[in-house]
Amino acid sequence: MPTDADWREWDRRRVWHAFTQMQGYEPLLIERASGCTLYDIDGNAYLDGVSSLWCNVHGHGHPRLNAAITDQLTRVAHVTSLGMGNPPAAELAARLVERAPAGLEHVFFSGDGACAVEAALKMAFQYWRQVNPAMPRKTRFVAFEDAYHGDTLGSASVGGVERFHAMFRPLLFETHRLPPPDRYRPPTGIEAADVGRDALDRLDALLAEQADGIAGVIIEPLVQCAAGILVHPDGFLRGVRERTRRHGVLMIADEVAVGMGRAGTLFACEREGVTPDLLCLGKGLTGGYLPMSATMATGPIWDAFLGAYSESKTFYHGHTFAGNPLAAAAALASLDIFDGDRVLESLPQKVERLARGLEPLADLPIVGDVRQCGMIAGIELVRDKARREPFPWEMRVGGMACDRALRAGVWLRPLGNVIVLMPPLAIRDSELDRILDVLRQAIIDVGGELAHPRSESR
Repeated sequence: MPTDADWREWDRRRVWHAFTQMQGYEPLLIERASGCTLYDIDGNAYLDGVSSLWCNVHGHGHPRLNAAITDQLTRVAHVTSLGMGNPPAAELAARLVERAPAGLEHVFFSGDGACAVEAALKMAFQYWRQVNPAMPRKTRFVAFEDAYHGDTLGSASVGGVERFHAMFRPLLFETHRLPPPDRYRPPTGIEAADVGRDALDRLDALLAEQADGIAGVIIEPLVQCAAGILVHPDGFLRGVRERTRRHGVLMIADEVAVGMGRAGTLFACEREGVTPDLLCLGKGLTGGYLPMSATMATGPIWDAFLGAYSESKTFYHGHTFAGNPLAAAAALASLDIFDGDRVLESLPQKVERLARGLEPLADLPIVGDVRQCGMIAGIELVRDKARREPFPWEMRVGGMACDRALRAGVWLRPLGNVIVLMPPLAIRDSELDRILDVLRQAIIDVGGELAHPRSESR
């Protein structure tokens, strides 16, 4: 039987971890979890402050999720979605349509968020060639700077996180990019209160000039998460929807990170009464248990793909494990928990508690900004608070703070200088308070270390 040392060696030498510099990687092997707590192979406990990368919703080891997967396992573990279906996936599609913003009537399943976005981009592209009358010149997309939509080549093409995607620039297609409505670092000459209007004016001008060549606008509703938890002003999402409609351009809402309750409503678009043409889900769709994503489409999108076999209007795109019945069973159980445990009704109290707990962090010397939307928060660390000067990314200041939190039993992961806090929606008040206390002390300690670095021993 393998030993702990074997597992560590294999994890260090054989597993290539995502977004991780393997030269300096030190294994952290989680062997079990319960509720909002992770346990490593040495028995150390860590509160899961980022929902296992923003996907766990109801906590780990939830009995109803476990039971749903186990029950489905006795029936069938997997069947293809190519010309075949299964009851859990069919029911899940129906229930998503029932709960989604009105007009989203059809569901295409994939395996992860990037693939859901990839499908949406290809649907939008193909739609304009098959709609009546066809508009084949509409081939380009509009996206926002610092956006993140995944790491496949299509989703990376509409992404804007330079550090992630600059290496692959020669492989990506051209995209129109607009500055996001960033209130902490607004564009030159624009007041923070006016960033939403300015961004909408820029979008309006671009669409007015080039809508005949633009297939769609893609947006992360309410929050650009990988941009450093950039929270959009109220009304911005609704403004984007109004302008895309005005200029005859599709709107793609990427809710992979912000959907499934994170923003306080099951779908983030609900917050502003918006129905996009295409909506992407992932991460929390199965409660964070199994890989599954979905691209939801309106009736007009669906209709453009209908026709005789000889017309070749079929959407020739798909994935082996799309619509997997085990994942669908988990997603159905997750929706049952949302309803049975009144999860959304309990969120306002937790959101307010999180807001109160974040307030003391804003006063710390190296904290430049604290941003929150629902159960999503970002704490930006800066070198100079008055000038909003960031720390050089090479200093890994956000990582230093998260390392200290880990030693205190809280698992967090930064986005450069921004520490992300996105716990499971099932987090208890006492657990949330502890995460905030540990995070505050970690930031204080790092600030002190940076202000008074230890002199090298002679």
